[in-house]
Amino acid sequence: MAKSDQVPLQSQFHAKSTGKEVLEAIDLAGKTAVVTGGYSGIGLETVRALAAEGVKVIVPVRSPQKAADSLADMPGEVSTAAMDLADIASVQRFAADVINDVDHLDLLINNAGIMACPEARVGPGWESQFGICHMGHFALTQALMPALQEADGARVVALSSTGHKLSGIRWDDIQFTQTDYDKWIAYGQAKTANALFANGLSRRLKDSGGSAFSVHPGGIFTPLQRHLPKEEMIALGWLGEDGEPSELAKEGFKTPEQGCSTTLWAATAADLAGKAGVYCEDCNIAAPSDPDSPYARYMGVDAHACSDEEAERLWTTSETLLSAA
Repeated sequence: MAKSDQVPLQSQFHAKSTGKEVLEAIDLAGKTAVVTGGYSGIGLETVRALAAEGVKVIVPVRSPQKAADSLADMPGEVSTAAMDLADIASVQRFAADVINDVDHLDLLINNAGIMACPEARVGPGWESQFGICHMGHFALTQALMPALQEADGARVVALSSTGHKLSGIRWDDIQFTQTDYDKWIAYGQAKTANALFANGLSRRLKDSGGSAFSVHPGGIFTPLQRHLPKEEMIALGWLGEDGEPSELAKEGFKTPEQGCSTTLWAATAADLAGKAGVYCEDCNIAAPSDPDSPYARYMGVDAHACSDEEAERLWTTSETLLSAA
């Protein structure tokens, strides 16, 4: 939604709330969810919290053995099926199987992603961070729309990041074919795309009573950092010279159990009714970025990530890209 919709609420939760705490008073028995990236990092904790509350969770997996090991001790009903966000054909096969197996889909958590990785191409030549974080999830959601529209108030949550502040959509060169690749600019563009995607999707779910939100989960040490050398994380202030978490990270970073809380809050909070499409952080709607704040790099949402016009332009562009894949 537009910047004017980004007004924080009186949320009962906070930055360090856990997913379990967020779901304590909510009845989710009988619900069905798909969680991408659900076998590592905050995705794993998202699955654990949902399954403990009686949600039937379907986890698409690219590495079956790793998924089996990670999900072995899960409570409740958790199943897996093959899918690779970099392979649109596999995404569409996965979605078709889900639609055949369930009458409706209550929750879709687009959690998986990559960050600041070396330049690579996926699909028909898409830059990999845009291709996996955005286009793979765009294709998945499009294919699952019939099941989402059959649900009673389906919710879709797209994981964005404060990294969206690094770049808006590079309309003249989304795929870095005309300019030198920059891994952080590419990540910023992908995270902006995730936020704009939720904005655009919220309008397309409205008639069926569904809604979509984007979230910044917070700073968390997870496998998402696997492409970053120790020296770079030291330079970023995340690690000390000894390779251990810095004082900044100890104070501001979250555990994976805390990192899944904003996702689960956006997926279930009654307070978000009528506020579809907003960008959330710390179990609340994020405020517009304040350039004068010392925390401007880490908190709030920039205007380019909550623009209805940008969202519609990205939706049209994404449909064109997908049709040519």
